[in-house]
Amino acid sequence: MIKEYLEIGEITGTHGVHGEMRVNPWCDSPEFIKKFRALYLDANGTKSVSVSSRPHGNIALIKIEGIDTVEQARKMRGTVLWMKRSDARLPEGRYFIAELTGCEVYDADNPSIHYGTLTDVSETGANDVWHITRDSKEYLIPAIPDVVIETDVASDRILIRPLKGIFEDED
Repeated sequence: MIKEYLEIGEITGTHGVHGEMRVNPWCDSPEFIKKFRALYLDANGTKSVSVSSRPHGNIALIKIEGIDTVEQARKMRGTVLWMKRSDARLPEGRYFIAELTGCEVYDADNPSIHYGTLTDVSETGANDVWHITRDSKEYLIPAIPDVVIETDVASDRILIRPLKGIFEDED
């Protein structure tokens, strides 16, 4: 499902004495956060803040306009930051995990076969692994072009050609 606002990370602490904060990115990398000049403090986008950020190892350091002391920054700890979907540019065929989760997964060659719902994504390095859940059972599929044939997050539908043996209770 395409969502207008997506979680991008969480403020985990302060950095220095001038109001800079440490952010644990919930995206591919701290570099991604650097692209945004405005972020949001809620899922509906009603509270926007002007930001600047920079990568710092595997986290992002972020400065929110108007937060200029370590005391002010400390009060922000635990705050989830949101991005506006239309402010992000993804390459063709790339999706946000939050948009993939909840999609129904069907067989590409026989769409009457429903494998389940995509409930999670694990990032393994070589390729992502999608968690498909059906009847309280979880199946893992590699998110590779030979398996994932079509992804339509606007329609909450994914078509796959699973590798032999993944859905062992299927014919």
